[in-house]
Amino acid sequence: MQKRETWGSRAGFILAAVGSAIGLGNIWRFPYMAYENGGGAFLVPYFIAMLAAGIPFMILEFGLGHKFKGSAPKIFASISRRMEWLGWFQIAVCFIIVTYYVAVIGWAIQYFLMSFNQGWGASPADFFFKDFLALTSSPMELGGVQWPIFFSVAVAWAVTFYAIFTGVRGGIERLNKVFMPLLFVMVLVFIGFGLSLEGASDGLQWLFKPDFSAITNYKVWTAAAGQIFYSLSIGFGIMVAYSSYLPKKSDINNNATMTVFINCGFSVLAGVMIFSVLGYMAAQKGVPVSEVVSSGVGLAFVTLPTAINMMPMPALFGGLFFLALTIAGLSSMISLQEAIISAVMDKLNMPRKPAAVLICAVGFLVSVAFTTGGGLLLLDIVDHFVNNYGVLCGGLVEICFLTWFCRLDVIQEHVNAASEFSVGVLWRVCLKFFVPIVLGYMSIKNLIGDLSDGYGGYPVDALTMFGWLVLLVAVVLAFAMSCKECAFSECVATNNHLRRK
Repeated sequence: MQKRETWGSRAGFILAAVGSAIGLGNIWRFPYMAYENGGGAFLVPYFIAMLAAGIPFMILEFGLGHKFKGSAPKIFASISRRMEWLGWFQIAVCFIIVTYYVAVIGWAIQYFLMSFNQGWGASPADFFFKDFLALTSSPMELGGVQWPIFFSVAVAWAVTFYAIFTGVRGGIERLNKVFMPLLFVMVLVFIGFGLSLEGASDGLQWLFKPDFSAITNYKVWTAAAGQIFYSLSIGFGIMVAYSSYLPKKSDINNNATMTVFINCGFSVLAGVMIFSVLGYMAAQKGVPVSEVVSSGVGLAFVTLPTAINMMPMPALFGGLFFLALTIAGLSSMISLQEAIISAVMDKLNMPRKPAAVLICAVGFLVSVAFTTGGGLLLLDIVDHFVNNYGVLCGGLVEICFLTWFCRLDVIQEHVNAASEFSVGVLWRVCLKFFVPIVLGYMSIKNLIGDLSDGYGGYPVDALTMFGWLVLLVAVVLAFAMSCKECAFSECVATNNHLRRK
């Protein structure tokens, strides 16, 4: 059995965990979610969800990784051999996500290069969809590889490979010690300049003006809990892998709390950054902010470039925004890949470097599909199904298994042992009731919507092939990997005290 690596410092671990949590969704999803769900009033359910779901779940995953010193499959196999499949399902979800997530990072790299001369031209929408992506009319029609995107994706894979190949201290920790401070500095500089623009205050008013009637709407609470869950990298093997590299005496509860607070604080900063620009754009056009606001890919690669064209220093604003987007994406991609590598190393007892070569090579080959003309459509379908079912259902099964069929008090005792503050009954109640109810409701709601209305107007065969079939493949691979005997078996007898008898 290989000796497990450890983080070089507590700060290095927290920066890496924050780097995993902070991703593209913080920048292009949170601001729109807040705007759509009561503005400043949305922060009330958001922070309650953070306290009742985000921090408890993060403490649980940090505790699991630290106690069992392994990847998600190893941990679940250590608790019950029959549950190893769950860990592998989460790892399969990570692999699927990383293969299309890297395409968006590739787009951001290209737009960073174009930001110095506004290479997207006077009509960013036409450029993005027609010239840059060469978008096809159907996800069943992939078209040709777009070579600028392909080469940018290769660069993103090269950075990720370097981080994974050189190890926890030499690669992941070292890069995040550069990436995270740089990301925060760039966002703060952007905000400093952005707030000086005409109309910026109007944009912030649209974002933060509270509509307290929204607090009585259960959908707003669900949206807040969903945003917390999606943005923290919990429930699919990343945080347990990262925390497995912590030294024996580590303050689990403080580390988890700081990670969640920093992530959520960054989301608020991203909201200020985005809406100051949207306010300026609305002022220049003489229209309300509601007519220019958007989210997701459209916000990052159409709306923001349009606004940047109008700014007094477009190269500065464009460079800062797209470099920030690139760094946020890379830090999350590295964490996704590390969760996979950690599982492969544990299962096959494979050294890190061969495992890094194998997994990164396979991932790169799969990701080529998302650099084609049909890549965006393919990405949209896969992302919808993987996030709404793969991530949500994996997290739901995990939390139900650990809180209802295992002795949660064992984990509670472990995380409290070396922490400055202790968790107790309220922590257990949140994990046993609040988190499963929210995740269960979201899963059922998504399933009903997709079965009754389909998704995005895509043809049934495309949804079946790139949505349901992808999920089925993940499930089959999970059970296939869990059937293979390995060193996990030796952990079951010694660690199954966590199960209820």
